[in-house]
Amino acid sequence: MTVNLPLPQKDQLKPVKGFQMGTAEAGIKKANRKDLLVMTLVPGSQVAGVFTLNRFCAAPVQVCKEHLALDSAKGEIRALVVNTGNANAGTGERGMKDALSTCAELAKELKLNPEQILPFSTGVILEPLPIDRLISGLPRAVANLGEDHWLDAAETIMTTDTQPKAASMTVDTPSGLVTITGICKGAGMIHPNMATMLGFIATDAGFAQGLLNQLTREIVDLSFNAITIDGDTSTNDSFIIMATGQSSVQIQSVAEPSYALVRAALIDLARKLAQMIVRDGEGATKFITIDVQGGKMEEECRLVAEAVAHSPLVKTAFFASDPNLGRILAAIGCAGITDLDVNQVQMWLGDVWVAKNGGRHPDYQEADGQRVMQAPEITVKIDLGRGSAQQTMWTCDLSHDYVSINADYRS
Repeated sequence: MTVNLPLPQKDQLKPVKGFQMGTAEAGIKKANRKDLLVMTLVPGSQVAGVFTLNRFCAAPVQVCKEHLALDSAKGEIRALVVNTGNANAGTGERGMKDALSTCAELAKELKLNPEQILPFSTGVILEPLPIDRLISGLPRAVANLGEDHWLDAAETIMTTDTQPKAASMTVDTPSGLVTITGICKGAGMIHPNMATMLGFIATDAGFAQGLLNQLTREIVDLSFNAITIDGDTSTNDSFIIMATGQSSVQIQSVAEPSYALVRAALIDLARKLAQMIVRDGEGATKFITIDVQGGKMEEECRLVAEAVAHSPLVKTAFFASDPNLGRILAAIGCAGITDLDVNQVQMWLGDVWVAKNGGRHPDYQEADGQRVMQAPEITVKIDLGRGSAQQTMWTCDLSHDYVSINADYRS
């Protein structure tokens, strides 16, 4: 079950010149399902990434960081490989060997150096990767490479997702047309820094490497680090932007006219993908926007948004369509703003002003709150009355099905 999330259509996902994808059924966890994805980039492409802050970060995450560091120094990333069904996390020395073997074997297939490969894994933690099955599937994935395989790629990286997640757009700039297409996966274990999620965006624009690194960090904070489903951060979270440089748009600095347009489009696409994860949250029935305004600084607005969005009491109230608004006020109060004047706090539930100057609005009626809570999409607006800073976070409710899905995850 999803919340107002249409299925992506293959003909709506635009190919990105210089970028190809191929998939295979490797039988890593289950037979007869696509579970191995190879992506390739033309020479001269730029790649940037942001990864989980979980100290138990998976072996492929560690290898990705090392290879990207080498890329900045002397090389170039030319391919990515993703397996589902096994996270290769908590697997110690063997896990590192398996991640490096994956790179080495794909490098042989593509006639590249192993350091030019980025590996990604997602699935069950603390179980060894069936590396022989993965390696045996690589030739089939490579043989299947094509520019129009975005939907297959999105389906391949799914775990507990109920549907593939993909989006595409073009942006017209003074220097020419830019195409941007991306996929992601995730439905649970989603929490900022980062949200079990993988995200990949490709564009045919060209970027200076330092500028792409900076932009990728900015984009993730405005998208995948602004969603939460259950407050758990995975060991494998990764977000990658790839710029093939095959269009006429070549961006070397923020001062160039095309930069702002392409940046805005990348943010827009990343937010759409991130919100797809929330709309497909495990067991979700409601899509909730937490909009916090009136802070002294963005950080305190983020603290409040996270406190509300993470609260199991708030999330279960939304599932029950119960306007138990004291739960939201309690979450605001424990967000960590030690000098918060609660008498300045205002709150709206949808179009209904429910809390005025820190207390129940005198005109608020329970029936109005219940009306808003019945909707599949709800906005909670909070004004702290302290300044002009603002932050937004997207979350979902917490239902009986969330427990069932995660109780059965390994079966």
